[in-house]
Amino acid sequence: MIDPHAPAPPGTSPPWRAPARIPVRQATGRFLVLAGVFVCAACGLVYELELVALASYLIGDSVTQTSVVLSVMVFAMGIGSLAAKRLRRQAAAAFGAVEATLALVGGCSAMVLYAVFAWTGDWGGLWADGPRWLLVAFSLAIGLLIGAEIPLLMELIQRIRRQDAGGAVADLFAADYVGALVGGLAFPFLLLPFLGQLTGALLTGAVNVVAGGCLVLGLFRRDLTCRARWLLLIANVAVLGILASAAVLVDDFERAARHAVYGRDVRVALQTDVQEIVLTGGTDGRSLDLFIDGRLRVSGRDERRYHEALVRPAMNGTHARVLILGGGDGLAAREVLRHPGVRHLDIVELDPAVVELAGRDPALADLNDHAYDDPRVHVTTADAFRWLRGAPAAAYDVVIADLPDPGITASTKLYSQEFYGLARRTLADGGRLSVHAGPFRSRPRVFWTVETTIRAAGLHTAPYRASSGHDSAFTADRTPQDWGFVLAAQDGTPPLDATGHALTARMTGLPPSTLVHPRY
Repeated sequence: MIDPHAPAPPGTSPPWRAPARIPVRQATGRFLVLAGVFVCAACGLVYELELVALASYLIGDSVTQTSVVLSVMVFAMGIGSLAAKRLRRQAAAAFGAVEATLALVGGCSAMVLYAVFAWTGDWGGLWADGPRWLLVAFSLAIGLLIGAEIPLLMELIQRIRRQDAGGAVADLFAADYVGALVGGLAFPFLLLPFLGQLTGALLTGAVNVVAGGCLVLGLFRRDLTCRARWLLLIANVAVLGILASAAVLVDDFERAARHAVYGRDVRVALQTDVQEIVLTGGTDGRSLDLFIDGRLRVSGRDERRYHEALVRPAMNGTHARVLILGGGDGLAAREVLRHPGVRHLDIVELDPAVVELAGRDPALADLNDHAYDDPRVHVTTADAFRWLRGAPAAAYDVVIADLPDPGITASTKLYSQEFYGLARRTLADGGRLSVHAGPFRSRPRVFWTVETTIRAAGLHTAPYRASSGHDSAFTADRTPQDWGFVLAAQDGTPPLDATGHALTARMTGLPPSTLVHPRY
C-alpha cells in the first residue's frame, strides 16, 4: 500500500521551486513513477544475474564469481547514490541519461564479456585475468548507475507532490523490491531458457531504455529544455538501435564465438534447462570432444582410459545389479556392459538432452558402443542426490559415480558425506562404490578430501589414480592428463591392493603402468 500524502517538515526547501507540470493527474503521475521504479529494479537485477551466470560459465567457481559481482555492485551502488546528490536539480534529465547508459552497458555486458573470453582468453601474460577484470568493471559500472536511480527517482516523485521523506522512501523501496523479485524470477524461468543469456540481456536493456525514456520524455518533458529533450530522444533511439542490431546478429556472434573457443569442428550446440552442451569432431578421423558448460567432459583421445579406470576395479566381484550416477554419455555404461554377468543397469542422469545426444549422435553412439540400445539399460532423469534419497536399500552390487568434477561448485553436494551415506545404503553386502575424485596431480588436496569424506561415511577406501599416457591428451603444462579415483566397499577387506604397489593387470584389466596407487 502506498502511504497517504503528508506534508514535509517545516523549514526544508526543495531544490526546485514549484511542482512539476505533468500531463496527467498527480495520483496517476505518482503511479507511473513507481511503475518506472518497478521496471528499472527488475532490469537491474537481471543484469546482475546475467553477469553471475555468464562469469560462472566462462570463468568457473560460481561462489567466487557471485561474491565478486554482488560485493562490487553493492559497493558501487552506494557510490552512485552519493554521486547522484549533485544531480538533483536536473533530476529528470539526469535520470533519462542514467537509464540510457545503464541499458547500453547492462544490455551489452554479457555479449562483450563473452567476446573477450572467446577471442582473448588464451592471450596469457598481463591479460591472463582479462575476463575477471572486465567482470569487475561491468559490476562497478552497473552498480554505479543503479545506485544513482533511487535519489533521482526520489526527487521526481517529490516533484509531483511533496511528501514526507519516510513515506516517499517506503513507496520507492516497496516498488523497487517487488521489481527485483520479478526480475529475479524472470531470469531463470523465462529469459534464460527461452532466450538465452545474450538475447535475454539485450531484451532487458531494450525494456530498460524504453521505460526510462517514456517516463522522462512523457511525464517530465516540461522539466527539460528543448535541446535536452532532443538529445535524450536521440540517445534512446541510438541505444535501441544498438541493442536491436546486436539481437539480430546474436546467432552469428554465438556461432563465431563458439568456433573461437572450441575450434571449427563444432557439430552440436545445445542450451538446455540445465547446461550448455557442445559436441565437436567425431567425423573424418577427428577426435570427438564433449563440452559441458564450457568444460571438456569427454575427449575421444583418452576417455577409454578414464572410463576403464573408473569402472573395471569396481566390477571385480559380484556385479549383477549396477547403478551409474551421472554418465549420461553412455561411456561408463559401455564399460559396465562389457562384463558378463550384468543383468540390470540403472543410469541416473540430470539432463535428458545428454542421454538423447548419446543415443542419436552417430559419433557419440559409436563411441559408447550403442549402450542405450541394450535392453538391460534403464535411464532415469533426476538429480542423483534426490534420487538416492528414495532409492531402495541394498539394491546394487556396484555403484559408479561418474559425476562432474568435485572442483565445480554446483557438484559439491554430490561429494558430501550425506551423498556417500545414501550411496552406501543402496549397496548390497559386499558391494563396491567407485568415485571420480578429480585430477590428482594438480589438485591433490581435493582428491584426499573426497577420499576422507567417503571414509567418514563408513566405507573402506582404496584410492588410486590413472594417467592418460604420453600419446593422449595433455594439460596446460604439457603433462599427461591425470585422474584420481576412490574405490570403496562396505566390508573391512580393502577392495584394491593398498600396499603401495602397482595394481595388477589381473585385477583391473589395465596395464600396471596406467593404474597405480597415488603415493607412487
